[in-house]
Amino acid sequence: MSLLIVGLGNPGNEYRETRHNIGFMVLDSLLEVVGSSWKEKFKGEYTSFSDGYLLKPMTFMNLSGESVQKAAQFFKVKPDMTLVIHDELDLPFGTIALKNGGGLAGHNGLKSIAQHYGTNDFLRLRIGIGRPVHGDVSNYVLSRFGTDDQIILDKVVKGSADAVKDVINNGFEKVAKKYKKASLIS
Repeated sequence: MSLLIVGLGNPGNEYRETRHNIGFMVLDSLLEVVGSSWKEKFKGEYTSFSDGYLLKPMTFMNLSGESVQKAAQFFKVKPDMTLVIHDELDLPFGTIALKNGGGLAGHNGLKSIAQHYGTNDFLRLRIGIGRPVHGDVSNYVLSRFGTDDQIILDKVVKGSADAVKDVINNGFEKVAKKYKKASLIS
């Protein structure tokens, strides 16, 4: 059965390399591994590989579900075979966690997908970005990573891509135990 791997982010250069676009960063890293290129369809960019599909919704975050639903219907992928890669405020920067279903934690991309699927029961790779000490959460998630964060960011993107490859090769349930709350920096 095919897996639909969705990286969440916002389209446009002004959002490139922001905390909210870490899902896009991981998919771009995976694209290099599968040796393919992006095609435009489903209100997004997608490519196929031997075990499934990669999808970057090119709607804004709060409309991601439109793209995901269109791709899932076309490829006949059910919610429980959809892995959504997204930023997570409730995990420290440098930490990832695999999760099956659950709450949406105020994440507009997850809300949109759940609304279009009619269920919260889809797979997630939560990538910790931490919470801002001061200021507005919206401004924080739409800000770029700092220069000091680049070394950690590179490890996080590579480690997250490795976790996705592990899911592809060994199945979500087995791999989820390994990445329940894993630090990618040491």
